[in-house]
Amino acid sequence: MPRPSKPLISRASAVAASIDIIDTEGLDAFSLPRLAKHLGVRAPSLYHHFEDKSAILSAVARQIAGAGTIPRRKPGPDWPEYFVTLSLNLRRSILRHRNAAPILLQYLPRDLLIGPYEETAHFLEASGVPTRLHVQILDGMERITLGAVLTEAMSKPSTRSSIFPNIDPESQPMLSKAMAANEFTQKQLFEEMIRSFLYGVMRNEN
Repeated sequence: MPRPSKPLISRASAVAASIDIIDTEGLDAFSLPRLAKHLGVRAPSLYHHFEDKSAILSAVARQIAGAGTIPRRKPGPDWPEYFVTLSLNLRRSILRHRNAAPILLQYLPRDLLIGPYEETAHFLEASGVPTRLHVQILDGMERITLGAVLTEAMSKPSTRSSIFPNIDPESQPMLSKAMAANEFTQKQLFEEMIRSFLYGVMRNEN
């Protein structure tokens, strides 16, 4: 069937509909025919905006990751808190769409995780962070944030007591003791992990 001469849908509506299908029905349910039916059009209408299914999934990844709010930043000694807030915003956005986690793992562009590289490097420089540490910080932030958030997204939502599920106090007494002493939620553990990495980079410098 030929492609319609004029687009019947917008790119934004197609991406939003794709996310809705994946959120409610799961990634396995997503297909071009399913998306076209959801939008009330025929599949060829989608090709006005996307070359194929992969192009749609890439746009979905960008939309979800880009939904995280970029915090205002002022260079200074507390610069790590900018990255903590940024990572928490990204985490919140991704966890709203847990079914899309495999898409993000495959299609997420690196430059969406921490903002434009050049601007972020200027921010680090103005905050007094040595240039030789910039790559370590930028690369580490991406790997830690994405790895932690996608692992959490692909697991069942946890509570403080279910971070390590199915612990046997008899065979795992030390882990049981550690869990009993833990005061952090999953979100708080994530936040402290980001801080530990960033402040740790600077401590090693001093």
